[in-house]
Amino acid sequence: MQDWNIREREHCCTATGEAFADGGTVFSRLLFNEQGYVREDFSEARWDESLREGAVSVWKAVYHLPPQTGSPEPLRKETAESLLRELVETEDEANRNIIFILAVMLERKRDLVERDVQVQPDGMKIRAYELRRTGEMFIVPDPGLRLDQLQDVQEDVLARLGRPASPPESEEKRP
Repeated sequence: MQDWNIREREHCCTATGEAFADGGTVFSRLLFNEQGYVREDFSEARWDESLREGAVSVWKAVYHLPPQTGSPEPLRKETAESLLRELVETEDEANRNIIFILAVMLERKRDLVERDVQVQPDGMKIRAYELRRTGEMFIVPDPGLRLDQLQDVQEDVLARLGRPASPPESEEKRP
């Protein structure tokens, strides 16, 4: 299995090491080499269109300073984002459908932005998502779910998030 774990956006330029300014433009590129996927981030001043050569994907974004973190929550509340992180780190192919549904949920909430889609020689689509607030990348294989498979996967996702699943349609509602 390939390693799809890509680091989050750096806080400084790959070329110069200079810190990015809050609200400044950052150019990112995704490369594939013998170590797997590699992300590089560049300031607008150091970006050159020739850096597109050999890149799997290139995009432009606005850099935001990370929020100051206070003391951590005493009890960790499971969220779609934290569950996605956890499942991506396990690299278990059995979670592929759940990872995809979580990514779609976060994309619909506008937390994730799809930056690229690559079609592998075997037809598998690989989607590159960026987490808006941190710039972290998630590489998510698209399992090509059919409509008749969605209900079961969605119920599994809700159960993992600690939310009750919707009642089956066959149950009658009582007054």
